[in-house]
Amino acid sequence: MFADREEAGTLLGEKVAALGLGRPVVLGIPRGGVVVAARVAQALGAPLDVIVPRKIGAPRNPELAIGAVGPDGQVIIDEGLAALVGASPTYIARESQRQSEEVKRRLDLYRRGLPPMRLAGEDVVVVDDGVATGHTVLAALRALRTQNPGSLTLAVPVAPPEVIPRLRAEADRLVCLLTPSPFYAVGQFYHYFPQVSDEEVAALLEAHRSPRPGPE
Repeated sequence: MFADREEAGTLLGEKVAALGLGRPVVLGIPRGGVVVAARVAQALGAPLDVIVPRKIGAPRNPELAIGAVGPDGQVIIDEGLAALVGASPTYIARESQRQSEEVKRRLDLYRRGLPPMRLAGEDVVVVDDGVATGHTVLAALRALRTQNPGSLTLAVPVAPPEVIPRLRAEADRLVCLLTPSPFYAVGQFYHYFPQVSDEEVAALLEAHRSPRPGPE
């Protein structure tokens, strides 16, 4: 178990630093993933930004992810699970639109008017505080591929072993410190796992914004 997200980020940063990436840019998945990503960015001497996918929750159980929408609007749906929980095409379309609007709101709030970092040709490192179903991480990785990074690394403290092959297929490199089984929720592997506020995310981005590549 990790004491908290800061400890997880420090340990993860050591592993990512050992990869010897030439031009790393670190992208955290809000909200909790940005806390971990800030420590990784510090270890790499790299700039920090965000990538904002959003989970699509099941009807009557929003914590159960049936898919995700990426920052580019691409929607990933687990069709079998969606059918099992009664998520109709109309529900999925409505939730996808709602989450796309939330992506824009969060980006505006977190970046405070600054443009996104230029990612073409860069060694991009995507960081979250853990993976459960993997839908949001997959949405993030697929959106980033369209920006032609030099390489794409996924770095997470913990993930269930059954999702690792899917994640590995989407990234050039995968760094994961723990793959425990059974796996119920990311928070079970942290002693201290508080909610992270939008204000905390914005403050971390402000603190780790430089050095950064130029805008698109």
